[in-house]
Amino acid sequence: MITSIFNKSKPINFIIIAVYVSLLFVITNYNVLFSELNTSLATLFKWGITLFLVFLIDFIVSKNNLTQRNSYAIMTFGLLFGLFPEAMTRTDILLANLFLIFALRRLISLHSNLHIKKKLFDAAFWIALATLFYFWAILFFALVIVALIYHSQNDFKNVIVPFIGAATVILLLLVYNIIMDDVYLKPANFKRYASLDFTAYDSKAHILKLTVLFTSYVWTLVYFFKSIPDKNKKLKPSYFLIAWASIIAILVAIIAPTKNGSEFLFLFAPFSIIMANYIEVISERWFKEVFVALLVIAPIVGLLL
Repeated sequence: MITSIFNKSKPINFIIIAVYVSLLFVITNYNVLFSELNTSLATLFKWGITLFLVFLIDFIVSKNNLTQRNSYAIMTFGLLFGLFPEAMTRTDILLANLFLIFALRRLISLHSNLHIKKKLFDAAFWIALATLFYFWAILFFALVIVALIYHSQNDFKNVIVPFIGAATVILLLLVYNIIMDDVYLKPANFKRYASLDFTAYDSKAHILKLTVLFTSYVWTLVYFFKSIPDKNKKLKPSYFLIAWASIIAILVAIIAPTKNGSEFLFLFAPFSIIMANYIEVISERWFKEVFVALLVIAPIVGLLL
């Protein structure tokens, strides 16, 4: 039922997901949405970022032909917000994720072999900017290294470019701190807290959600890696980048200092593309519906536990 609605890429599908995500956002942020003016404006800003993320995923997928002509990616992206609505409450994580998706977009587009230096600079710049909002986003620099291996093995200049992009952000940060606070760096610029304490997940609701997430993720990721050799030769590096982005996102979630579900936001984009690639090739319709139903039912059951 649900998969048949999203098996074609149509504007109505984006509207459906946008409305669904907006309703989730209102429910999740209801207590602060209608409070003081400043708080309400900040909450509306988070809503704007959330909707823009949906648009951005749709744009990246369609622009780079990462799936067939369907809307499974944004469908999965929206359902993941239902699984972990806490991701809509953290401005820092929303902004960091936005910048990381900007970076992923530039790295994926390297398959065109156009403006490689500019794209590498942009990717490193966005990742460095994301690090200012969420320190462990720095781990996504590994994607730049992977991209260099695939696209710039014989050009040493391309190796230097990402470091210039990151240095640009650091320079801008230094200038900002000097102007605003008369210091070069502040401890708050790089909050390097980490935690391996998973007691926050010690509830039936969290266990259910994490089981559904990781079962679906591992199952589809194994298929995704197996299917890459059969993909368009030009796009193979892009698919590898998406897979590695998802693995890094899991690592970030594992060491995240605050574990309330919001830490999985970094996984949403790559996992949505991986899931879309899996759903579109399943011949058994009922099996498609099972995967989607798990993402729909899990948060509902979680509320009842």
